[in-house]
Amino acid sequence: MDYTSDLARINAALDAALVVLEDFTPGQIEAVRKEGGDPVTEADILVDTEMRRILPEPGEGWLSEETVDSADRLGKKRVWIVDPIDGTKEFVQGIPEWCVSIGLIEDGRPVAGGIHNPATGERITGSVTSGLVYQGESPVSHIQKLKGARVGASRSEMNRGEWDRFEDAGFEIVPIGSVAYKLALVAAGRLDATWTLVPKNEWDLAAGVALIESAGGWAVLKDGSAPTWNDEDPLVPGFIATTDALRVDVTKLLLG
Repeated sequence: MDYTSDLARINAALDAALVVLEDFTPGQIEAVRKEGGDPVTEADILVDTEMRRILPEPGEGWLSEETVDSADRLGKKRVWIVDPIDGTKEFVQGIPEWCVSIGLIEDGRPVAGGIHNPATGERITGSVTSGLVYQGESPVSHIQKLKGARVGASRSEMNRGEWDRFEDAGFEIVPIGSVAYKLALVAAGRLDATWTLVPKNEWDLAAGVALIESAGGWAVLKDGSAPTWNDEDPLVPGFIATTDALRVDVTKLLLG
C-alpha cells in the first residue's frame, strides 16, 4: 500500500493544529476536569475539531479522546485514532513534553502516524511502507544493548515509585510526560525504549506505535502479546516499545 496521501493529510492536520495552538500560551492555560479527573482545555477541543475536518474521508472511522465515541467505527476498515493534545497536564503546566498525535489503523494494524511537539518544534511522521521521517531526515539508532540506553518513563509512574526497581538496571531513566511523545522519540532514535505497566487508551498509543512500526521497532502489550486496535473498549493494558536491537534485553528485563 502507498500511504503518501494519508501522510499528506496527517501533515495538513498537524499544520492546522499548530495554527489553532498559536492562540494559546503553554503554562497560561485554563483547564477543567473531565469525568475521571483528566484535564481538558479549549485548545484540546478546537484541535480535535480541525483534525476531524481534515483527516477522515467517507467510509473511514474516528476515535478521539475529545470526541464522543460511536460504535460506527467498529465496522470500518480504516480508522483514525487521535489525541488532539497528548500530555494536556504538561501543556497546562508549561512543560515542553506534549504533542498532537495522529494514528491511522487499517485492518486492525497501525500503518501511518504523525506527532508534532509544538514546544520543541519536533515533527515525526511515517508509514509502514515509507519508513520514518524525523525533522526531515531518516533517523538511525546505534544502541545495541539496554545497558547505557535511554529509557523514557512516565513522570507520574516515577512519582508513585513504579520505576524504583529499575534504578540500578544500568540504563538512564528519562522522565517525559506524553505517552505518544515518548513512543515517537523511540521511533526516531532519541530514546531507546519506553514502557508503561499501567493501562492506557488507544489514542495515547496509536500514533506512536505506527511510528515504531514504521521504524522497524517492537511494540507489544505488557505481557508480550500483540495489541489489537479499534476495540469496542479502547483501554489497553500496559505497553512496551523499543528498537528491534533491544528487543531481547527488554524482554528479559520485563517478561523474564
